[in-house]
Amino acid sequence: MPGVRAECWVITDASAGNQRQALALAERMGLPVRHLLLEPRAPWSWLAPRFVLGGRLALPADQRSQFAPPWPQLAIGCGRAAALFTRMLRRLSRGQCHSVQILDPRIDPAHWDTVIAPRHDQLAEPNVLMPLGSLNPVDEDWLADGRDACPAFEELPQPRVGVLLGGPRKQLALDAGYAHMLATQLLARHAREGGSLLVLASRRTPPEMLAIFRDMLAGVPGLVWSGPDDGRNPYPGVLGWADRLVVTPDSVNMLSEACAVGCAVHTHVAAPLPDKLARFHAALRERGLLHGLDDVAPARQPPLRETAAIAAELQRRMAIR
Repeated sequence: MPGVRAECWVITDASAGNQRQALALAERMGLPVRHLLLEPRAPWSWLAPRFVLGGRLALPADQRSQFAPPWPQLAIGCGRAAALFTRMLRRLSRGQCHSVQILDPRIDPAHWDTVIAPRHDQLAEPNVLMPLGSLNPVDEDWLADGRDACPAFEELPQPRVGVLLGGPRKQLALDAGYAHMLATQLLARHAREGGSLLVLASRRTPPEMLAIFRDMLAGVPGLVWSGPDDGRNPYPGVLGWADRLVVTPDSVNMLSEACAVGCAVHTHVAAPLPDKLARFHAALRERGLLHGLDDVAPARQPPLRETAAIAAELQRRMAIR
């Protein structure tokens, strides 16, 4: 394609969740990938992606050299800050760069060639692709690599139960009380079934939640991982070896990745969920992909793997254009 370089720019902020979605899609697009970590300065940061006047002046001086021609054939952004730059690229490249924005940009999707927003956002427009969950890299090869990276988990007693902890978010409190309730229920089921518990914190998990799990699960085979001080992140290994997964209800990304594994996925909801999140939970439950903490569920369930199909549709749309 004249005027653009045959590569894919991934544009994100520092959010691990945004990076994970955009990179998972980019790696399936068959183009060399370049990851740009861009943070607009004020006032653009306050108004992104609505305010685009000034172009590259939106960036701090030390980042402007990254966002410069030759422009890419494809740009994939995730998050509100990235949406400012994927929107700009459509104009700067004179329409030759296919601009893709993951997550609802909160303005008219027509500013991008393609928007990818989960179904619970209810953003039904001709250029919007609507997966049920969030994009992620989890497939059979990824899970096999996770098992290879953590071979010691094979020796743990079964069922191996992975427990993925998020943290509080707007309109949803996850605190010490919730942690105590969840740990109590996990221990009760462990008393009936045996096995092991592999508990993983995220960056949003409050220290008081972790302290409760460390204390209450001290005598149970497995681990409680809270961050780099506990060694390398065993997340891929936990998903790869898990016979069952328990996920706190707050994170679309964590629930989507858990449901991509193919084992039973459980959650514990202690209070009403925000509307969008409630719609997502309901859709997972309707498809038999999410269960209550004490529900009896099949050992295996169809994995929710949508990234490859989204990538194929995006490639089709680019080829047509």
